[in-house]
Amino acid sequence: MATSMLCRRTAIFSWAIRRVSPLKSYNPASSHCGLLHQIANYNPKPLKLNLKDPYIPDRESEKTPEWQKTAKYDRKLFGRYGSSSGIDPAKLWPSHAQLEEMIAEEREWNPPLQVMLKNVEVKMKEANAKRLAREKLVAANMAKMPKMVADWRKEKREAKQKLKDEKARRERLLAEARERFGYAMDPRSPKFLEMVSEIEKEEKKKRKLMKRRLKEEQSHVPPAASSADSSS
Repeated sequence: MATSMLCRRTAIFSWAIRRVSPLKSYNPASSHCGLLHQIANYNPKPLKLNLKDPYIPDRESEKTPEWQKTAKYDRKLFGRYGSSSGIDPAKLWPSHAQLEEMIAEEREWNPPLQVMLKNVEVKMKEANAKRLAREKLVAANMAKMPKMVADWRKEKREAKQKLKDEKARRERLLAEARERFGYAMDPRSPKFLEMVSEIEKEEKKKRKLMKRRLKEEQSHVPPAASSADSSS
């Protein structure tokens, strides 16, 4: 309100200056002196501002902003003007629910020293337990290392021997195919693959027959001979 009144008076003053009629014989010195004389004689009326009484917003008015109706603004007014604000300080105290919430927040973000020391101790114990478990696992793996290395070397030897056996078997099959058909054959040809299938079937029959004969020989051994063999 005070700002709008001051702006209005400034506009009136500017309009009055512009309305001053220019002299027919223009003299810069006299014009300047006349302007200074008008400014010196200007005596505006004082602004009707109440700077003594505190500004207390009317809660019932619709023109009052909502943020001036809150408890936070009431605390601000009471802190600035005290009892002259007309606010009951008992209403500014937080409720039981708000007080409990504030206490819980304080405990969460600023716990007591004993709680902080206990938390540090728990974290140190957890870190120590993890370290011991890791050291135990490393020790167990180091103890298994010789066996793991031996198993790895055994697998490498077996894989190498398997490749060697497959190469020898392939060469043997190629030699047998050359003897049977009279010329060298491509190991990818259908004729060679058919021959290999027949040979595998024959070898399977031979293994089954040999297994059966061995079983029959073991069943026909006399008991006395078997006991004598066991005693010797």
